Amino acid sequence: MSRKDDYISLEEDGAREARRAAASRRAATHSPADEDEYPAGYSNNELDERAGHPDDLDIEEESPFLRGDRRVPVRRGPLPKKAANRVKLVAISLAVLVACGGVAALLYNYGASSWRFRIDSSDNLEVGGIQNVTRAQVMEVFGGDIGRNIFYVPLAERKKQLEEIPWVESATVMRLLPNRIKVQVAERTPVAFVSIGSKVSLIDASGVIMEMPPKAGKKYSFPVIVGMEDSEPLSTRAVRMKTYMRLVRDLDSSGARYSQALSEVDLSDPDDVKATVTDPDGTVLIHLGDDQFMQRYKIYLAYVGQWRAQFAKLNSVDLRYYPQVIVNPDTSANAAHEAAPAPATAGSKKGAQRKPALKRRH
Repeated sequence: MSRKDDYISLEEDGAREARRAAASRRAATHSPADEDEYPAGYSNNELDERAGHPDDLDIEEESPFLRGDRRVPVRRGPLPKKAANRVKLVAISLAVLVACGGVAALLYNYGASSWRFRIDSSDNLEVGGIQNVTRAQVMEVFGGDIGRNIFYVPLAERKKQLEEIPWVESATVMRLLPNRIKVQVAERTPVAFVSIGSKVSLIDASGVIMEMPPKAGKKYSFPVIVGMEDSEPLSTRAVRMKTYMRLVRDLDSSGARYSQALSEVDLSDPDDVKATVTDPDGTVLIHLGDDQFMQRYKIYLAYVGQWRAQFAKLNSVDLRYYPQVIVNPDTSANAAHEAAPAPATAGSKKGAQRKPALKRRH
Protein backbone atom coordinates (compact mmCIF):
# COMPACT_ATOMS: atom_id res chain seq x y z
CA MET A 1 0.00 0.00 0.00
CA SER A 2 1.25 3.45 -0.87
CA ARG A 3 1.81 6.30 1.49
CA LYS A 4 -1.27 8.03 0.13
CA ASP A 5 -3.46 5.08 1.22
CA ASP A 6 -1.87 5.21 4.66
CA TYR A 7 -2.76 8.88 5.06
CA ILE A 8 -6.37 8.28 3.97
CA SER A 9 -6.85 5.35 6.38
CA LEU A 10 -5.40 7.30 9.35
CA GLU A 11 -7.71 10.21 8.63
CA GLU A 12 -10.76 7.92 8.46
CA ASP A 13 -9.85 6.23 11.76
CA GLY A 14 -9.37 9.58 13.40
CA ALA A 15 -12.76 10.80 12.19
CA ARG A 16 -14.44 7.65 13.40
CA GLU A 17 -12.88 7.94 16.90
CA ALA A 18 -13.94 11.55 17.06
CA ARG A 19 -17.59 10.67 16.32
CA ARG A 20 -17.56 7.98 18.99
CA ALA A 21 -16.14 10.32 21.60
CA ALA A 22 -18.79 12.94 20.81
CA ALA A 23 -21.59 10.38 21.16
CA SER A 24 -20.18 9.24 24.53
CA ARG A 25 -20.09 12.79 25.82
CA ARG A 26 -23.70 13.39 24.89
CA ALA A 27 -24.79 10.17 26.62
CA ALA A 28 -22.90 11.05 29.85
CA THR A 29 -24.32 14.54 30.13
CA HIS A 30 -27.98 13.48 29.49
CA SER A 31 -30.33 14.17 32.46
CA PRO A 32 -33.98 13.27 33.08
CA ALA A 33 -34.90 16.87 32.76
CA ASP A 34 -33.93 16.67 29.17
CA GLU A 35 -36.72 14.20 28.57
CA ASP A 36 -39.18 17.05 28.57
CA GLU A 37 -37.51 18.41 25.53
CA TYR A 38 -38.53 15.38 23.46
CA PRO A 39 -42.02 15.20 22.04
CA ALA A 40 -44.73 13.39 23.93
CA GLY A 41 -44.75 9.64 23.55
CA TYR A 42 -41.12 9.40 22.58
CA SER A 43 -38.24 8.53 24.76
CA ASN A 44 -34.67 9.51 24.33
CA ASN A 45 -33.63 6.04 23.28
CA GLU A 46 -36.38 5.82 20.70
CA LEU A 47 -35.30 9.06 19.10
CA ASP A 48 -31.70 7.91 19.10
CA GLU A 49 -32.71 4.70 17.41
CA ARG A 50 -34.69 6.61 14.75
CA ALA A 51 -31.84 8.98 14.22
CA GLY A 52 -29.44 6.12 13.71
CA HIS A 53 -26.24 5.07 15.32
CA PRO A 54 -23.70 7.84 15.77
CA ASP A 55 -21.17 5.78 13.88
CA ASP A 56 -23.49 5.70 10.87
CA LEU A 57 -23.92 9.47 10.73
CA ASP A 58 -21.86 11.30 8.19
CA ILE A 59 -20.74 13.93 10.60
CA GLU A 60 -18.21 16.26 9.22
CA GLU A 61 -15.97 16.74 12.14
CA GLU A 62 -12.85 18.71 12.01
CA SER A 63 -9.93 16.40 11.61
CA PRO A 64 -7.79 16.13 14.72
CA PHE A 65 -4.78 16.28 12.45
CA LEU A 66 -3.87 19.84 11.55
CA ARG A 67 -2.50 18.78 8.20
CA GLY A 68 -3.65 20.12 4.85
CA ASP A 69 -4.72 17.93 1.95
CA ARG A 70 -1.75 16.98 -0.14
CA ARG A 71 -2.04 17.50 -3.89
CA VAL A 72 -1.12 14.57 -5.98
CA PRO A 73 1.39 15.61 -8.62
CA VAL A 74 0.41 14.86 -12.25
CA ARG A 75 3.19 13.77 -14.53
CA ARG A 76 3.40 15.95 -17.71
CA GLY A 77 5.36 15.66 -20.96
CA PRO A 78 8.50 17.69 -21.74
CA LEU A 79 6.58 19.84 -24.35
CA PRO A 80 3.21 21.60 -24.23
CA LYS A 81 0.41 19.84 -26.04
CA LYS A 82 0.22 22.45 -28.85
CA ALA A 83 3.97 22.34 -29.42
CA ALA A 84 3.91 18.55 -29.46
CA ASN A 85 1.20 18.57 -32.15
CA ARG A 86 3.27 20.93 -34.28
CA VAL A 87 6.33 18.73 -33.94
CA LYS A 88 4.24 15.77 -34.99
CA LEU A 89 2.96 17.57 -38.10
CA VAL A 90 6.50 18.61 -39.06
CA ALA A 91 7.70 15.05 -38.68
CA ILE A 92 4.88 13.74 -40.86
CA SER A 93 5.57 16.38 -43.51
CA LEU A 94 9.27 15.52 -43.57
CA ALA A 95 8.43 11.86 -43.94
CA VAL A 96 6.13 12.60 -46.89
CA LEU A 97 8.79 14.81 -48.54
CA VAL A 98 11.42 12.14 -48.15
CA ALA A 99 9.08 9.56 -49.68
CA CYS A 100 8.23 11.85 -52.61
CA GLY A 101 11.90 12.63 -53.14
CA GLY A 102 12.70 8.96 -53.28
CA VAL A 103 9.97 8.33 -55.84
CA ALA A 104 11.14 11.31 -57.93
CA ALA A 105 14.71 10.05 -57.86
CA LEU A 106 13.59 6.63 -59.07
CA LEU A 107 11.53 8.15 -61.88
CA TYR A 108 14.41 10.41 -62.92
CA ASN A 109 16.85 7.54 -63.09
CA TYR A 110 14.36 5.51 -65.11
CA GLY A 111 13.66 8.35 -67.56
CA ALA A 112 17.34 9.18 -68.01
CA SER A 113 18.50 5.64 -68.65
CA SER A 114 15.60 3.81 -70.29
CA TRP A 115 15.81 3.05 -74.01
CA ARG A 116 12.12 3.88 -74.35
CA PHE A 117 12.90 7.63 -74.28
CA ARG A 118 15.60 7.60 -76.98
CA ILE A 119 15.00 9.36 -80.34
CA ASP A 120 15.84 6.59 -82.76
CA SER A 121 15.60 8.34 -86.13
CA SER A 122 14.25 11.37 -88.00
CA ASP A 123 10.89 9.62 -88.14
CA ASN A 124 10.48 10.54 -84.48
CA LEU A 125 10.46 14.23 -85.47
CA GLU A 126 7.00 15.54 -86.34
CA VAL A 127 6.99 18.88 -88.23
CA GLY A 128 3.88 20.92 -89.05
CA GLY A 129 3.07 24.26 -90.63
CA ILE A 130 5.89 24.35 -93.16
CA GLN A 131 5.32 25.43 -96.77
CA ASN A 132 8.33 27.50 -97.74
CA VAL A 133 10.60 26.04 -95.04
CA THR A 134 12.01 22.67 -96.04
CA ARG A 135 12.22 19.66 -93.76
CA ALA A 136 15.94 19.60 -94.45
CA GLN A 137 16.28 23.01 -92.81
CA VAL A 138 14.47 21.72 -89.72
CA MET A 139 16.64 18.60 -89.61
CA GLU A 140 19.75 20.78 -89.62
CA VAL A 141 18.56 22.04 -86.22
CA PHE A 142 17.60 18.64 -84.76
CA GLY A 143 20.18 16.46 -86.50
CA GLY A 144 22.38 16.24 -83.40
CA ASP A 145 19.49 14.97 -81.28
CA ILE A 146 19.09 11.68 -83.15
CA GLY A 147 19.98 8.90 -80.71
CA ARG A 148 19.71 11.23 -77.69
CA ASN A 149 17.38 10.84 -74.74
CA ILE A 150 14.29 12.97 -75.28
CA PHE A 151 14.66 14.63 -71.87
CA TYR A 152 18.14 15.89 -72.82
CA VAL A 153 16.91 17.84 -75.87
CA PRO A 154 17.03 21.60 -75.00
CA LEU A 155 13.65 22.75 -76.29
CA ALA A 156 14.20 26.49 -75.71
CA GLU A 157 17.50 26.43 -77.61
CA ARG A 158 15.97 24.48 -80.50
CA LYS A 159 13.10 26.98 -80.69
CA LYS A 160 15.59 29.84 -80.90
CA GLN A 161 17.54 28.09 -83.65
CA LEU A 162 14.40 27.47 -85.69
CA GLU A 163 13.38 31.14 -85.47
CA GLU A 164 16.73 32.11 -86.96
CA ILE A 165 15.58 30.60 -90.26
CA PRO A 166 14.41 33.65 -92.30
CA TRP A 167 11.08 32.12 -93.30
CA VAL A 168 10.19 31.14 -89.70
CA GLU A 169 8.33 33.80 -87.76
CA SER A 170 7.71 31.67 -84.66
CA ALA A 171 8.12 28.04 -83.66
CA THR A 172 6.82 25.72 -80.95
CA VAL A 173 8.78 22.66 -79.83
CA MET A 174 7.18 19.98 -77.64
CA ARG A 175 8.08 16.55 -76.24
CA LEU A 176 5.66 13.74 -77.02
CA LEU A 177 6.39 10.81 -74.73
CA PRO A 178 7.93 8.39 -74.94
CA ASN A 179 10.32 9.37 -77.76
CA ARG A 180 8.87 11.93 -80.20
CA ILE A 181 9.50 15.64 -80.81
CA LYS A 182 6.77 17.82 -82.31
CA VAL A 183 7.63 21.07 -84.11
CA GLN A 184 4.96 23.56 -85.17
CA VAL A 185 6.11 26.41 -87.41
CA ALA A 186 4.41 29.72 -88.26
CA GLU A 187 5.94 31.13 -91.43
CA ARG A 188 6.34 34.77 -92.37
CA THR A 189 4.01 36.43 -94.86
CA PRO A 190 5.77 38.26 -97.69
CA VAL A 191 4.33 41.61 -98.75
CA ALA A 192 6.71 42.69 -101.52
CA PHE A 193 9.75 41.82 -103.57
CA VAL A 194 12.96 43.60 -102.66
CA SER A 195 15.84 44.28 -104.98
CA ILE A 196 19.24 44.51 -103.31
CA GLY A 197 22.12 44.65 -105.75
CA SER A 198 21.39 42.18 -108.51
CA LYS A 199 19.37 39.85 -106.31
CA VAL A 200 15.59 39.85 -105.90
CA SER A 201 14.13 38.39 -102.71
CA LEU A 202 10.93 38.55 -100.70
CA ILE A 203 10.40 40.80 -97.68
CA ASP A 204 7.76 40.86 -94.95
CA ALA A 205 6.18 43.78 -93.11
CA SER A 206 8.90 43.69 -90.42
CA GLY A 207 11.72 44.11 -92.92
CA VAL A 208 12.97 40.51 -92.80
CA ILE A 209 14.36 39.42 -96.15
CA MET A 210 13.57 35.88 -97.27
CA GLU A 211 14.94 33.81 -100.09
CA MET A 212 12.66 32.86 -102.92
CA PRO A 213 10.98 29.59 -101.94
CA PRO A 214 12.39 26.47 -103.59
CA LYS A 215 8.91 25.22 -104.37
CA ALA A 216 7.51 26.75 -107.53
CA GLY A 217 3.90 25.99 -106.62
CA LYS A 218 2.92 29.39 -105.24
CA LYS A 219 3.19 32.54 -107.35
CA TYR A 220 3.55 36.01 -105.83
CA SER A 221 2.49 39.31 -107.39
CA PHE A 222 4.02 42.22 -105.51
CA PRO A 223 5.68 45.55 -106.28
CA VAL A 224 9.46 45.58 -106.19
CA ILE A 225 10.95 47.70 -103.42
CA VAL A 226 14.20 49.50 -104.17
CA GLY A 227 16.37 51.80 -102.11
CA MET A 228 17.49 49.27 -99.48
CA GLU A 229 21.02 48.14 -98.75
CA ASP A 230 22.17 44.71 -97.69
CA SER A 231 24.34 46.22 -94.94
CA GLU A 232 21.62 48.28 -93.25
CA PRO A 233 20.25 46.91 -89.96
CA LEU A 234 16.85 45.32 -89.56
CA SER A 235 15.59 48.32 -87.58
CA THR A 236 16.17 50.61 -90.57
CA ARG A 237 14.40 48.25 -92.95
CA ALA A 238 11.51 47.96 -90.49
CA VAL A 239 10.98 51.74 -90.58
CA ARG A 240 11.01 51.75 -94.39
CA MET A 241 8.51 48.88 -94.48
CA LYS A 242 6.14 50.77 -92.20
CA THR A 243 6.05 53.55 -94.82
CA TYR A 244 5.42 50.99 -97.55
CA MET A 245 2.58 49.33 -95.63
CA ARG A 246 1.01 52.74 -95.01
CA LEU A 247 1.20 53.48 -98.73
CA VAL A 248 -0.52 50.21 -99.66
CA ARG A 249 -3.25 50.58 -97.03
CA ASP A 250 -3.96 54.16 -98.13
CA LEU A 251 -4.21 53.27 -101.82
CA ASP A 252 -6.51 50.32 -101.09
CA SER A 253 -8.65 52.10 -98.48
CA SER A 254 -11.51 52.84 -100.89
CA GLY A 255 -11.69 49.26 -102.14
CA ALA A 256 -10.35 50.15 -105.60
CA ARG A 257 -7.02 48.39 -104.88
CA TYR A 258 -4.89 51.01 -106.60
CA SER A 259 -1.79 49.33 -105.14
CA GLN A 260 -2.01 46.67 -107.85
CA ALA A 261 -0.95 49.31 -110.39
CA LEU A 262 2.37 49.80 -108.57
CA SER A 263 5.29 48.08 -110.22
CA GLU A 264 8.11 49.58 -108.17
CA VAL A 265 8.38 51.62 -104.95
CA ASP A 266 11.51 53.57 -104.06
CA LEU A 267 11.91 53.93 -100.26
CA SER A 268 15.40 55.43 -100.25
CA ASP A 269 14.07 58.86 -99.17
CA PRO A 270 11.68 58.67 -96.19
CA ASP A 271 10.31 62.13 -97.10
CA ASP A 272 9.54 61.25 -100.69
CA VAL A 273 8.02 57.90 -101.58
CA LYS A 274 8.41 57.37 -105.31
CA ALA A 275 6.04 54.91 -106.93
CA THR A 276 6.36 53.66 -110.49
CA VAL A 277 2.96 53.11 -112.09
CA THR A 278 2.50 51.03 -115.21
CA ASP A 279 -0.58 51.23 -117.45
CA PRO A 280 -1.23 50.44 -121.15
CA ASP A 281 -0.01 53.90 -122.14
CA GLY A 282 3.37 53.63 -120.44
CA THR A 283 5.26 53.88 -117.15
CA VAL A 284 5.31 56.99 -114.96
CA LEU A 285 7.29 57.72 -111.80
CA ILE A 286 5.12 59.55 -109.25
CA HIS A 287 6.54 61.52 -106.33
CA LEU A 288 4.01 61.06 -103.52
CA GLY A 289 5.86 62.59 -100.57
CA ASP A 290 5.37 61.04 -97.14
CA ASP A 291 1.60 61.39 -96.63
CA GLN A 292 -1.74 61.94 -98.40
CA PHE A 293 -0.94 59.10 -100.76
CA MET A 294 -4.52 58.44 -101.80
CA GLN A 295 -5.33 62.11 -102.47
CA ARG A 296 -2.23 62.65 -104.58
CA TYR A 297 -2.70 59.45 -106.54
CA LYS A 298 -6.25 60.46 -107.44
CA ILE A 299 -4.90 63.77 -108.79
CA TYR A 300 -2.57 61.77 -111.00
CA LEU A 301 -5.44 59.64 -112.29
CA ALA A 302 -7.56 62.73 -112.99
CA TYR A 303 -4.98 64.60 -115.09
CA VAL A 304 -2.68 61.94 -116.54
CA GLY A 305 -4.68 61.94 -119.79
CA GLN A 306 -4.22 65.67 -120.25
CA TRP A 307 -0.52 65.46 -119.49
CA ARG A 308 -0.04 62.69 -122.02
CA ALA A 309 -1.90 64.73 -124.60
CA GLN A 310 0.44 67.63 -123.99
CA PHE A 311 3.63 65.58 -123.72
CA ALA A 312 4.40 62.69 -125.99
CA LYS A 313 5.96 60.74 -123.11
CA LEU A 314 5.66 61.24 -119.37
CA ASN A 315 8.77 60.42 -117.37
CA SER A 316 7.79 61.59 -113.87
CA VAL A 317 5.20 63.65 -112.06
CA ASP A 318 5.91 65.37 -108.76
CA LEU A 319 2.73 65.85 -106.72
CA ARG A 320 4.33 66.93 -103.46
CA TYR A 321 3.67 70.64 -104.09
CA TYR A 322 0.05 70.51 -105.21
CA PRO A 323 -1.68 72.56 -106.58
CA GLN A 324 1.60 73.06 -108.43
CA VAL A 325 2.53 69.89 -110.32
CA ILE A 326 5.98 69.38 -111.76
CA VAL A 327 6.08 67.32 -114.94
CA ASN A 328 9.42 66.09 -116.21
CA PRO A 329 8.92 64.44 -119.61
CA ASP A 330 11.58 63.10 -121.91
CA THR A 331 13.20 66.28 -123.31
CA SER A 332 14.16 64.85 -126.69
CA ALA A 333 10.65 63.53 -127.29
CA ASN A 334 9.06 66.85 -126.37
CA ALA A 335 11.28 69.41 -128.06
CA ALA A 336 8.25 71.09 -129.57
CA HIS A 337 6.72 71.69 -126.16
CA GLU A 338 8.63 74.60 -124.76
CA ALA A 339 5.97 75.98 -122.42
CA ALA A 340 3.56 74.55 -119.93
CA PRO A 341 0.00 75.73 -119.26
CA ALA A 342 -0.32 78.67 -116.89
CA PRO A 343 -1.69 78.18 -113.37
CA ALA A 344 -5.40 78.51 -112.81
CA THR A 345 -6.65 82.01 -112.10
CA ALA A 346 -7.14 83.13 -108.57
CA GLY A 347 -10.77 84.00 -109.23
CA SER A 348 -11.94 80.42 -109.53
CA LYS A 349 -15.03 79.62 -107.52
CA LYS A 350 -14.60 78.26 -104.04
CA GLY A 351 -15.25 74.58 -103.92
CA ALA A 352 -14.59 73.99 -107.61
CA GLN A 353 -11.76 71.62 -108.46
CA ARG A 354 -8.65 73.60 -109.21
CA LYS A 355 -6.70 72.64 -112.26
CA PRO A 356 -3.09 71.96 -111.26
CA ALA A 357 -0.47 74.37 -112.54
CA LEU A 358 2.20 72.64 -114.56
CA LYS A 359 5.86 73.39 -114.35
CA ARG A 360 8.29 71.73 -116.69
CA ARG A 361 11.51 70.48 -115.17
CA HIS A 362 14.54 70.70 -117.50
